Amino acid sequence: MKVGLIKEIKSEEYRVGLTPAGVATLVAQGHRVSVETSAGVGSGFSDRDYQRAGADIVSVEQAWDNELVIKVKEPVAAEYAYLKQQIVFTYFHLAGVPKALTEALLSGKTTAVAYETLEDEHGRLPLLAPMSAVAGNMAVQMGCHYLARCNGGKGVMLGSVLGKRHGHVLIIGDGVVGSHAARTAIGLGAHVTVAGLFPENAARLQREISIDIDFIVSEPAAIAEHVRKADLVVGAVLIHGARAAHVVTEAMVQTMQPGSVVVDVSIDQGGCIETAHATTHVAPVYEKHGVIHYCVSNMPGAFPRTSTMALTDATFPYVLKLANLGLAALDKEPGFAKALNTRGGFITCRPVAEALSLADRYKSYPELSAAA
Repeated sequence: MKVGLIKEIKSEEYRVGLTPAGVATLVAQGHRVSVETSAGVGSGFSDRDYQRAGADIVSVEQAWDNELVIKVKEPVAAEYAYLKQQIVFTYFHLAGVPKALTEALLSGKTTAVAYETLEDEHGRLPLLAPMSAVAGNMAVQMGCHYLARCNGGKGVMLGSVLGKRHGHVLIIGDGVVGSHAARTAIGLGAHVTVAGLFPENAARLQREISIDIDFIVSEPAAIAEHVRKADLVVGAVLIHGARAAHVVTEAMVQTMQPGSVVVDVSIDQGGCIETAHATTHVAPVYEKHGVIHYCVSNMPGAFPRTSTMALTDATFPYVLKLANLGLAALDKEPGFAKALNTRGGFITCRPVAEALSLADRYKSYPELSAAA
C-alpha cells in the first residue's frame, strides 16, 4: 500500500504519526512510504532519518496523495482540500471540533479512522490512553505553574512543605487522565480529591496510587462543594466518541476563589467545564470570573518527543494492519471497526452523528459493507 505521513500544522503541534523505525518496518513489508518534508523534525527525527528507513521525502500534496494517510491531530481548515477517498488514520474528535471538518470528510468521501474511538477486546481505548496519560501528568504541572502569583494565580503551592500537604486539587474523572493527574498531584504533596461514577474505584486509586486520595461520587452537589474550595480543578471526563458533558457549571466556577485554576483536559471533546473554550500553546490561558482557564486542545504536543514515542508504540500495530489488509482489518476486529467515523459520504459512528445533529447522514459500517 502507498502510505503518506503528514507534517502537523496545528498551532504548536510537533508530534508525528510514524517514527523512522515504523517506516522501516512498513518498507520491509513491501509498502511505499512518502513522508512530507520536515514532518518529524519537531519530534527529533530528520528527513535523513526517514530516508535511511526507506521513505521518500515529498511535498505536502504528494504526502496526502496516498491510499493511507497517517497523522496525529485532526485536519485543520487548510487541509480540507486534501481530503479525498483515502483512508486517514489520526485523532479526529469529530464531536468536539468544528462541524466543517465532518462536512469536508463527507464531501470528500474520506474514510476517517479515529484513534480515539478504537477499542481493544476489553472495551478500553488503547490509542487514547498514552496521550491521556501525558495530558493527565501535564494538567497538574500547568495548574502548579498558573497558581504562582507571578503567573496570575492565587499564590498557592501544590506540594509538601516540611511534611505538611498544601493546595487542594479536585480531579473530575477517574480514568487514565484522572489517575495520572492524581498520581502527579499526590506525588507533589497536594490534597487530592477524585470524583468518579463508581464508588468501588476508590479502593483501586488508593491501592495503586495513595491511601491519601479522597474519593467522591460525581454528582452535582458534591462537585459544587469541592469546586468551591479547590485551588485546581482538572476536568477529565470522557464519553466514547461523544461530546463531553458539562459537569462543572458556570455557577460553580463563580464560587472559586480569584486566582484559582481550571484545566479542562476534555476540551478536545468539547470540554466538561461550562466556562471552557479551546486555547492553544501560543495563548494557553484566559480568565473568567477571576479563575484562570487552561484549555489547550493538544496538550501532549508540548512534549512531542515523549508523546510521539508513546503514541506510536500504541498506534503502529494498527497502522501495519491497515497497510497490510486495508479496511478488511476492521472486519477482523470489532473494536477496530469502532474506529471508523466516516466512510463513503456517511458518518459511521453514532455518537458523532448525534452530537453534530447529522442523524440523517449516519449509516453503520455493516450497512455500508452490505450495500457495497
